[in-house]
Amino acid sequence: MWFILTPELRIRQQWIIILQNPIADRKIYSVSQLTEKIKSLLEENFSFIWISGEISNFKSPVSGHYYFTLKDSSAQISAIMFRGQNRSLKFLPEDGMKITGFGRISVYQPRGNYQIILEYVEPAGVGALQAAFEQLKAKLIDEGLFDPQHKKPLPFLPKKIHLITSPTGSVVHDMIRVVHRRLPRVAITAIPIKVQGDGAVEDIVNAIQFLNTLPDAEVAIIARGGGSLEDLSAFNAEPVARAIFASQIPIVSAIGHETDFTISDFVSDLRAPTPSVAAELVAPVHADLLEKMHLLSRQLHSRLSRQLQKKITSLENLSRRLVHPRRRLDDLKLRLDDAQMRLVRSFKKSIDLHRTHLTWRMDRLKKNHPSERIHLLRNALIRDADDLASSFTKILTTQWSALQSLSGRLQALNPAAVLARGFSITRTFPGQRLITDAAGVSPGQLLEILLAKGSILCRVEKELHDGEKKDI
Repeated sequence: MWFILTPELRIRQQWIIILQNPIADRKIYSVSQLTEKIKSLLEENFSFIWISGEISNFKSPVSGHYYFTLKDSSAQISAIMFRGQNRSLKFLPEDGMKITGFGRISVYQPRGNYQIILEYVEPAGVGALQAAFEQLKAKLIDEGLFDPQHKKPLPFLPKKIHLITSPTGSVVHDMIRVVHRRLPRVAITAIPIKVQGDGAVEDIVNAIQFLNTLPDAEVAIIARGGGSLEDLSAFNAEPVARAIFASQIPIVSAIGHETDFTISDFVSDLRAPTPSVAAELVAPVHADLLEKMHLLSRQLHSRLSRQLQKKITSLENLSRRLVHPRRRLDDLKLRLDDAQMRLVRSFKKSIDLHRTHLTWRMDRLKKNHPSERIHLLRNALIRDADDLASSFTKILTTQWSALQSLSGRLQALNPAAVLARGFSITRTFPGQRLITDAAGVSPGQLLEILLAKGSILCRVEKELHDGEKKDI
């Protein structure tokens, strides 16, 4: 009989064999020993390697080191790049950027984590200089350094042109030749700089700052010939861009060939495709200016002639319409007399109207004079007093008659009056219950008899009913 061992069965058999061995034969590692052994294996077998992946969880604390995670579609690894190495980077790593890096595998023993310590990093598929260019471009766009509202206009006819470029090479000579051909009498001043290599950025920044100290500076061209992206890197530096933006003197940028674009082109006041074109933009053609001046002079003379003829025609029309001053004065006198008469009539009418209103108001005032009002009120008061006295007497008489009637009725119903006629009131003692029936008492019971004057306390000897003779 044959049995096929699956991987699960093999692992289970190995575990059974291991557990059946004596404890003395077992190799037991501590956590530190195992971690150290793994660390040695990894660092010996992966001393320096190339690795590619996508950056995530990028952090840069105050220490200046870079901490991030490299990942692909199915795995990830922690990565570190120390400050001494990342200073040489031409770009800033960021989340989502795909990179290729060179480094060594290491194990952080306190946590047992393995990681890669990178010595060199470059964007995957694009050079570091291009990545730095795109990052700086996006940053300056966000800050508004490329906005058209910050662009300064070039002077129409400059007296002096400053060239910021290398003193050697064909660029400076081409620009001088073009400027002198187009505008022979303009002054040209060259400010020499290094256009590439170490110190080029500082040279360019210092030249721009020096330009802004010159009292006769009107416009400047910053230029160099074509080259690779690395050759043009000085004109893609952030200090150069900020120096151009801060310049109070308009700057034309002419860096490289027509297809080359640098940060300096975007931030300058005007970008020229070549240095020669920059010279043409700054220096107008002298002959063209003269021709344009003659044309404008002829146009001005023609327009002035037409305007003068128009004014003469208008003056003649006005002269024909002009009235002699004496006649005009007579007309004004007539109008003044008419206005005066109308004003007098208006005043009279207004005075009559106000007089009528005043008479009417005086009549009303007389009718409402205080003495007349007091007289009327006094008569009314006398009438009201008489009516009040009459009404009060009538009310008193009526109320006195009612009082007498009620007093008689009250006297008739007064119990004291009944007792005065010989009647008495009998009630129990104590209790003071009225006795109206002989059946309501019993022999020996005390009774109180109320008379008109005083009362009698007596005891019942015998009760008598109707028809019985009294026993005395």
